[in-house]
Amino acid sequence: MVHGGQGAAGSARKADRGRARPTCPVSRAADGTWQVHDYEVARALLRAPGTVQAGLGVETVEKLPPRVRRPVLYRDGPEHREHRRQTARFFTPRRVDEHYRDLMVRIAEEQLDVLRAAGRAPLSDLAFELAIGVVSEVVGLRYGRPGIRRRLERFFPEEFGEPGLTSARGLYWLVRQNANWLRIHLADVRPAIRAHRRREHDDLISHLIAEGCSDAEILGECLTFAAAGMVTTREFVCLAAWHLFSDAGLLARYRASDEAGRLNVLRELLRLEPVIGELRRRATEAVELACPDGPVTVRPGEHVALLLDDANADPSAVGEEPLCVRPDRAGEVGAGLSFGDGPHRCPGAHIALLETDVFLSRLFALEGVRMSGEPRVAFREAIGGYEIRGLTVALPRAGRGL
Repeated sequence: MVHGGQGAAGSARKADRGRARPTCPVSRAADGTWQVHDYEVARALLRAPGTVQAGLGVETVEKLPPRVRRPVLYRDGPEHREHRRQTARFFTPRRVDEHYRDLMVRIAEEQLDVLRAAGRAPLSDLAFELAIGVVSEVVGLRYGRPGIRRRLERFFPEEFGEPGLTSARGLYWLVRQNANWLRIHLADVRPAIRAHRRREHDDLISHLIAEGCSDAEILGECLTFAAAGMVTTREFVCLAAWHLFSDAGLLARYRASDEAGRLNVLRELLRLEPVIGELRRRATEAVELACPDGPVTVRPGEHVALLLDDANADPSAVGEEPLCVRPDRAGEVGAGLSFGDGPHRCPGAHIALLETDVFLSRLFALEGVRMSGEPRVAFREAIGGYEIRGLTVALPRAGRGL
């Protein structure tokens, strides 16, 4: 679905998903999936045992041979908790500040130099280069051949097809998917693994090698982080910039604030506009969802979709005027459930917010910077995720006005 991004009446949202406001905290879709619209119910479910990951491509991962360790995104229980405990050091605010801030500044300035030289540039390109550079350093993908952005764009196309063996279209997507895996493995992941085997690094790939992971398992983890840390950050940079370009008061506040204040502006925008709009869980035991009219029981095997854009606009949790931008509420509610919650809460939340601020604070410090063109919003229906395209940033031409 593609549209121009005009939110519903009374809503500040640019990427409105077009659903009617929920009238009850929990509902049921035609296919039997439970849908959670309430903030507290969604947070409780994410924190509670009795469910495992669903959606986000888990069906493809489940087809892997049992001997292949699943990426951390698709694991649950003690194994998942232990992995998160061991890798938490890569994502602490202190480490991010000490190890990655200077990198973020350098890459941001490199991308702004591209803008200065050309006079205008697609913001999605600049933001993707920023996110790729930062996540590559965290993961350890710094030894690959040039062209990683193009390889990732092919791996995460704007339109996905369903791989299969029963139709020409299914065969096309099966071949394409495997070819894209192979390109990234040969050009990016394998060179990184070889470099890390020669010399240990303090990053995720060295940790995975020390755990005895195979090349295929490391590839799976790298692609998971590529999706979680590169693609989503690109979209949020574009979405946040769109809001700032469109709201003079909000932009003035952002420009006048210190880093803590700017981060609260970004948290509030992310609460309002979660990049991933839907998280899905599958019940492994009976789970009760608390509702005003009495608990609802999700039976083992049933699926639950947590609609984050609804939950993040729950006035009982986030306060009055939930569809308006109110940065002051971020001190209490943060980004809502936009980074998830519980065991699977996004470990890179602080990285994503900081690199977004490092880039946007410098972008909006450029004299005369403006938005050119009409941004478009497309949605990935499987995850409710948005994509912002057509947002071009421009600078005044030398000796001329805007």
